[in-house]
Amino acid sequence: MSQSDLKSKLHIYFNVHLVSDSTGETLNAVMRAACAQFENVMPLEHNYYLVRSEKQLDRVLKEIDGAPGVVWFTITDESLRTKLENHCRSQGHPTLPVLDASVNMLSRHLGLRTSDKTAAQYALNDEYFERMEAINYTLAHDDGAGPDGLKNADVILVGISRTSKTPTCVYLANRGIKAANVPLVPGIPPPRQLLELDGKMPMVIGLKISPERLVQIRQQRLLSLNEESTTSYADDDAVKHEATEANRLFLRQKWKTIDVSRRSVEETAAAILNLLRRES
Repeated sequence: MSQSDLKSKLHIYFNVHLVSDSTGETLNAVMRAACAQFENVMPLEHNYYLVRSEKQLDRVLKEIDGAPGVVWFTITDESLRTKLENHCRSQGHPTLPVLDASVNMLSRHLGLRTSDKTAAQYALNDEYFERMEAINYTLAHDDGAGPDGLKNADVILVGISRTSKTPTCVYLANRGIKAANVPLVPGIPPPRQLLELDGKMPMVIGLKISPERLVQIRQQRLLSLNEESTTSYADDDAVKHEATEANRLFLRQKWKTIDVSRRSVEETAAAILNLLRRES
């Protein structure tokens, strides 16, 4: 093995401390997106959420000193921010206030000062309750459940097994979209309530996938369950037939389709949101 090949297989581990006065969702999303830009990088996450007092911050600072690394934070309270930054500067820990650039740009553009509210993005406003309603709807209409309620969806995802219907729906629900999904099972016709919809409101979207990719995914699924791989579930011919029948259904029903063969859940959800925006 050459030195370059060996280097490509070695992982780089480093400590990353995520300090937030809220739930830390923003920090996690930004950190993972940044790390994804580097090959073989493995962040060792240290998460500190709901940090809103000096006593809590003192404990965090001890943890950071014990495992030096980079420090990303979203702290609204000015005194806590200053203490965190001054301490990390004195100890040589790189820091990044993740939201500052975005907030400062908006402040300049709008000509307004920030409200300095802790976890302001989670205020119990209409948007919050709409998101909760969407999540409840999506969970109640997962995997073909509650077919009579399909007419109340914003979008319905239809596809054969392992096309990421459920995680995509959950992602959409967190954006306030009421998303249902219906599985296509060999030998079982789709529910009447789905076929009677006109496909415009709610929008019905068929999730397409290449048979080759689907076989890989299903084989991995069987291995994770310690199941025999000889089942028709991952058989080449059976999968090709299943995918072909699904595509024919999408064509007959004139449903919009998205190919998820090489898309992540986030990419599929983004494509769906774009389709919904165009139709609105």
